[in-house]
Amino acid sequence: MRLPTWLAQHLAALRALLVFTVLLGLAYPLAMVVVGRIPGLAARTDGSIIEIDGRPVGSALIGQSFTDVNANPVPRYFQSRPSAAGDGYDPTATSASNLGPEDIVDTIAADPDESTRSLLTQVCARSAAIGELDGVDGRRPYCTAGGVGAVLAVFRRDGLTGPVTRAVSVNQTAPAAPFIARYDGVLVELAEPGVDYRAAGATIVAVRGDAPAEPAVPADAVTASASGLDPHISPAYARIQVDRVARERGADPARIRRLVQEHTTGRVLGFMGAPGVNVLELNLALDEQFPAR
Repeated sequence: MRLPTWLAQHLAALRALLVFTVLLGLAYPLAMVVVGRIPGLAARTDGSIIEIDGRPVGSALIGQSFTDVNANPVPRYFQSRPSAAGDGYDPTATSASNLGPEDIVDTIAADPDESTRSLLTQVCARSAAIGELDGVDGRRPYCTAGGVGAVLAVFRRDGLTGPVTRAVSVNQTAPAAPFIARYDGVLVELAEPGVDYRAAGATIVAVRGDAPAEPAVPADAVTASASGLDPHISPAYARIQVDRVARERGADPARIRRLVQEHTTGRVLGFMGAPGVNVLELNLALDEQFPAR
């Protein structure tokens, strides 16, 4: 007996539902559980939790901050890279900031709580802070000495062409001083809160300044990872922190450098990615070998 077309179609759909439920809802998850219990993988599937004296102190796979209650860096520890995941390294809110290289103008509102910093200003501020903390040159191209984006809103007589008639430092407000006094012979003004200079017809111009082309503070020190959970920093970022950590712990900087080298991993399979330093593992080794004074 031939079944009606509509009934045959429904039975075929039901069979497909049952088959895929068994395959993807039961067999596949169970297979992944079995694979995860293979020796050498079990620790990773359990979260690679690191314990000290039976107390969990973090995961080797998820970064964390080494700051005090006021979110200031604790000088005796190596610092992690910034995180855009929630309030920082929140595994339930893993994400990037979604800000790109064109995000260079701050939103300055009359109410400071409604103001937002551009990616450029965030990078400038982080670089300046790290420079001060670690005693290195924190200057970067397109950053002011005060740690904001060096960006002007430039007005011209004929719109996009003609002589400059007005220039505004869009990321600076009173009582700051403009990062440059004049632009094309025109006095530079400070920005006024709540004004959209782009909408007013200005051209946005980033000013490079005299910062070195290769900043002393590496890129990973001032930008968040795509996941916001990266537990590693670059060897370059670790190197500029060595003297500070050694000074705080009363240790020989050469011995701290050797410890950094011991905790530096190479490229995956020898060619993928970049070398990295696991910050948590390095700081735990510091506490063990060079206890804080």
